[in-house]
Amino acid sequence: MRLRVLSSLLLLPFMSCLLAAETPSDAQKFSPPSRTFRFTYNFTVKDIPAGAKRVRVWVPVPQTDQHQTVRVVRVNAPAKTRMMKDAQYGNQMIYAEIQNPSADKAEFTLEYQVTRRQYSRGDYAQLARIDQKPSLVSTSMSRLIAPDTLIPTDGKIKELAAQVTGTQSGTVAKAKAAYDYLFTNMRYDKTGSGWGRGDAVWACDAKRGNCTDFHSPFIGMLRADGIPARFDIGFPLPENKDKGEIPGVHCWAEFYGRKTGWVPVDISEAWKAKQKKNYFFGSVDANRVQFSTGRDITLSPKQDGPALNYFVYPYVEVDGKAYEKLDKQFSFEEVKVAK
Repeated sequence: MRLRVLSSLLLLPFMSCLLAAETPSDAQKFSPPSRTFRFTYNFTVKDIPAGAKRVRVWVPVPQTDQHQTVRVVRVNAPAKTRMMKDAQYGNQMIYAEIQNPSADKAEFTLEYQVTRRQYSRGDYAQLARIDQKPSLVSTSMSRLIAPDTLIPTDGKIKELAAQVTGTQSGTVAKAKAAYDYLFTNMRYDKTGSGWGRGDAVWACDAKRGNCTDFHSPFIGMLRADGIPARFDIGFPLPENKDKGEIPGVHCWAEFYGRKTGWVPVDISEAWKAKQKKNYFFGSVDANRVQFSTGRDITLSPKQDGPALNYFVYPYVEVDGKAYEKLDKQFSFEEVKVAK
């Protein structure tokens, strides 16, 4: 028995390599293999109150992983900065502290060169053949089946999971049922109020919202079934432009199977481009950059305020209280890579 378990564990990296190499037939049509670009992250803390004693600033910093390569090109800040990581998720950030600020504003510019690669684990048929049975969750994954403040795993979300995924067997089949349900029953709609917080219960009731609202109930349903799932957030790159401003953020989700490893989904992008529905289950394109993962984030050093719902914009505290008077601007420019 020990030999059989050991053999299975030794095969996992090999299986992951095979999955990474498998690309859906639509991959080349829907995404370039990679994009290389300069990303500029500007913001100004404005109207700092006279007499303020301490301004603390945390800025998320994208990091290199198997899906993107990141180089910090430039950091301009009005105070000394430190590179930090949060303890729970490993998100990278720059921290700055301004004591007794003499000016009523503080300007920051961070510039990165990023190569983002398409992230594809295969289509549903490929994944379902590999991962057909549910598996036990390791202790190291326990946080990723636990609830977040706005992503509960009981009540309405648990009931919805029983309704949507309860008849399915296996991690991939359950994830696909949740994906199809949200694709069919929600709409991408940022009118009115309530959207954009990633409140899973609100999204299930309103049946609309942006990317945070699509992916929060997906994560909640899978976690209610004991399947690890996580939230990724960053910025989108326009598909047919090589430079310009980026007006907002973008997020997606991943779920974990013992035999498949992490598998990405992007339900909101699939909803906006219906022809990509099959592609965005198992793949995300290269038209993005990831800045952080996770919800209910405790920063480093720890903030005085509550945990952050998610971390993609700068977070600022003035004398121990969250401060929201910020002007933000994000832009990108494609870099031509010599072949």
